[in-house]
Amino acid sequence: MIILIPAYEPDHQLITLVRNLQTADPWLTMVVVDDGSGPDYQETFDAVSRLGCHLLSYDVNGGKGHALKSGFAFIAERFPGHNVVCADSDGQHGVADILAVADRVRHVTAAMVLGCRNFTGNVPARSRFGNTVTRGLFRLATGQGITDTQTGLRGYRADMLPWLLTVRGERYEYELNLLLESKQAGYGIVTVEIATVYLDHNSGSHFRPIADSIRIYAPLLKFLGSSLSAFVVDLVMFLIFSAFTDSLLLAVVGARLVSATVNFLINRRMVFEHGRDTSFRAAATGYVALVVVLLSANYAAMWTLTSLAVPDVLAKLATEMTLLGVSYAVQQRFLFARKGHAASTVHAAQTTGPKPLEPTVVETHIPALVPAQFQHSMVGKSGDQSPKRFRSN
Repeated sequence: MIILIPAYEPDHQLITLVRNLQTADPWLTMVVVDDGSGPDYQETFDAVSRLGCHLLSYDVNGGKGHALKSGFAFIAERFPGHNVVCADSDGQHGVADILAVADRVRHVTAAMVLGCRNFTGNVPARSRFGNTVTRGLFRLATGQGITDTQTGLRGYRADMLPWLLTVRGERYEYELNLLLESKQAGYGIVTVEIATVYLDHNSGSHFRPIADSIRIYAPLLKFLGSSLSAFVVDLVMFLIFSAFTDSLLLAVVGARLVSATVNFLINRRMVFEHGRDTSFRAAATGYVALVVVLLSANYAAMWTLTSLAVPDVLAKLATEMTLLGVSYAVQQRFLFARKGHAASTVHAAQTTGPKPLEPTVVETHIPALVPAQFQHSMVGKSGDQSPKRFRSN
């Protein structure tokens, strides 16, 4: 079992965590990734290195997702066949909880293990709000209910490492992307309840509420923007058709045909990351089927509401808001889901030693892996495109 700890500008909690883990299980192997923290934090990383951790470092901050993928690449090369548990460096994850997740990983197949907080007690408002919003959006997108979608305590079986390197995301959005793509990749999600810990109101967190929230919620925000555009088109066309005809059916159908065409083109090209994985004809066919179903539901709802003397515009607003969630879920999970991807090979970095390892070739959507290296070796730049070897002292 490998414990992977990404760290950016860590405090003493990182050293405490490493010591406590070693006390609880002296046989644990720990990999710490210095995500470009800078020279002011060198003393902390030197301390965990002296404690026996494998320390990877680069001099430009790349984000949590970047740090995790650098660690996964190193572990796949240096410790093939070992399961991995990821834990945060800020003291939020207790040793008992980390070991509980590690134990659960040993007993699952084709699933990631999440250490999920129940968010009871004194939880910072931004953390409670952020998790509530993300949990709701995740259920909307996938149909799965998870109590803690933002947890950094996660366990992965060794055979999942190649897939972990293919998922997009360099910062906090990476962990949510893993959850969103897990089902399509054939992996389940298993949860283990853990304690909710926020030290000093979570002051050690480097999460940026606005910038990182936009990254995390970008897929849904783009979908909402596309849907809003289509809704405006639909509403305008509905009013136009209503003004020139007495037929509610014609007004609803005509407006939807125009708005659906606009919505499909925007969603396929700009909203869903894997929108072009499916051929235009297949995607269009699936979208037409979705539109037919939604149109039937739309007409039924509109007929019911207007029969109850609800004004046309209010009936239209209520109906569209209700069907919006259904439309997003179907498109995210089925219509524009990941169907497979072209192989873009990247050679994972190697360790030096008496018998060099052969490069592992993985299918990946990331531009390049940061050349993570042992501390005190020549550091690499974030985003370096050329494959390099891991270097040890």
